[in-house]
Amino acid sequence: MKSDIRYKMKIKRKYLGEILRLEADRAIFEAFFGAFSKYDSFFIYRSFSTEARTDLIINGLLEAGKRVYLPRVEGENIVAVPYFGGALREGAFGIPEPAGQAFTGEAEVTVVPLLAVNPRGFRLGYGGGFYDRYLDGRRTLKVGMGYGFQMEEFEEEAHDVPLNKYLCERGIYNFGAE
Repeated sequence: MKSDIRYKMKIKRKYLGEILRLEADRAIFEAFFGAFSKYDSFFIYRSFSTEARTDLIINGLLEAGKRVYLPRVEGENIVAVPYFGGALREGAFGIPEPAGQAFTGEAEVTVVPLLAVNPRGFRLGYGGGFYDRYLDGRRTLKVGMGYGFQMEEFEEEAHDVPLNKYLCERGIYNFGAE
């Protein structure tokens, strides 16, 4: 079932029209800064392919003087690496990653990619478990980001880590305390 949902969401994102995507990404950007500008440190994924755009958010955070960390894959895990703008290198799965020393602390807000999120705040990712392993036991505010149509019913598994919020062009869905 999860593989069917993954496939369906990839197709839906692929065929989201250019104008609708631009409008949705703009609404996500505005909602993000309206809700999270009070925080100072952010671990945020770098979007690729048809994911909701994070480059605008990352640039806005850097311009606002916030601390930004991007993920880097190291073996079976991801680590947060400080990002100050500038060049990235091609990393795992062809996604650009930062070089440098991994950050051992915890960002106040962690923004994670997903293919779907259920009404209880559990995300369906790409199947590698990277973010569930990273988020397990962390006290960061866990925010999923995508488009409104990515809300989908599915059964979570015992190892799945729930989100606190889901941000999309329709607004912010709250699942847990900040």
